[in-house]
Amino acid sequence: MVPVGIAMSNEAKTVYFVERGKVNTDETFRLAKERADQLGIRDIIVASYTGYTALKAIEYFQGYNLVVVAGVFGFREPNQDRLPSKVKAEIEAGGGKIVRAAHAFGTLGRAVNRRFGVIQIDEIVAHVLRLFSQGVKVGCECACMAVDAGLVSAGEEAISIGGTGKGADTAIVLKPSNTHTFFDTRVLEIICKPRE
Repeated sequence: MVPVGIAMSNEAKTVYFVERGKVNTDETFRLAKERADQLGIRDIIVASYTGYTALKAIEYFQGYNLVVVAGVFGFREPNQDRLPSKVKAEIEAGGGKIVRAAHAFGTLGRAVNRRFGVIQIDEIVAHVLRLFSQGVKVGCECACMAVDAGLVSAGEEAISIGGTGKGADTAIVLKPSNTHTFFDTRVLEIICKPRE
């Protein structure tokens, strides 16, 4: 028991990358794995539309609960799947579980905005999270989607990895929630992110 008036603290490092994007993928995974092992975290969530990031993640996270959030069919154009079936098979053979779902922070809101030109609440949430970085927004969003799919438990610590464009440049430790209870999510640590 900690005596009253004595604060306990933990020290953990945060790495700030000079540039954004794919160039940081390997270092992001190395740092995320290191922190996962320190904290005993087994749930790893990775955003990956084309499979590049997911296949890299498989190299680092063998034996973990690796959840790959691949988004929806038709995101860029109707009926298009950006995740080739061959890559999907490689991800699954490597132990990854794939989530195909609408973006937690924007799919219906984006439709309303495109049709009527008004901003929706989910867009505001996304823009606020982007104040930290695109990867922090993606990490929070994908964590909700993984919980919604039943592949990660709400309230249990996980590491979520996202990026800016292609690859990975951000890793966060969080206690995720379902999308409909998003404000129960707690971002506990930022492992790494682009400085700008």
